[in-house]
Amino acid sequence: MTPHPSMIYLASNSPRRRDLLKQIHVSFEPLLFRGPGREDHDINESVLPGEDVMHYVQRVAMAKAAGGVLRVRWRRLPQRLLLAADTTLGLDGEIIGKPDSDEHASEILRRLSGRTHQVLTSVVLTDGTRFEQRLSTSEVRFRPLSEEDIRRYVASGEAADKAGAYGIQGRAAIFVEEIRGSYTGIMGLPLFETAALLQDFGYPP
Repeated sequence: MTPHPSMIYLASNSPRRRDLLKQIHVSFEPLLFRGPGREDHDINESVLPGEDVMHYVQRVAMAKAAGGVLRVRWRRLPQRLLLAADTTLGLDGEIIGKPDSDEHASEILRRLSGRTHQVLTSVVLTDGTRFEQRLSTSEVRFRPLSEEDIRRYVASGEAADKAGAYGIQGRAAIFVEEIRGSYTGIMGLPLFETAALLQDFGYPP
């Protein structure tokens, strides 16, 4: 699979990842999935027995990349480099993904209140044969959140479809006392690791 010299596929439905790639002037074409990965039978986002947060996020990112390559072949699309990523949170050794309801989002935010959690994003780049992966791990500390803080944030709609029920680039920024690591990694695509992978594959030419 010989990559196109100037355009890559982004195997993600995330508008934040699109914005971050634009920020570093990477030309891309979204390779849309039907919906969240769990709706695509070949991409299993369920937590496996005994799986820790690091192995989980790396496995899911790799599955998204492999699934993207299959979709390129099924749709007979031009051959290009393909980028995939997955972001998840870790707290007390537990994997915290996306909320499935407003009540679940509120429960997650209560757990994060006044505490430090990990945000892990794994990035995979592939030419269809060679798969390379990098991991970004950051720490985020929230100030104590009141029930009113949580109610208003969940009501804003920002908590939906985001790992940990918040987006640091939005209103939840006022909750954050401290971060250690990659701000763009917390957003969902660590640009340092992404640029390093692109360079490894000779992009830009």
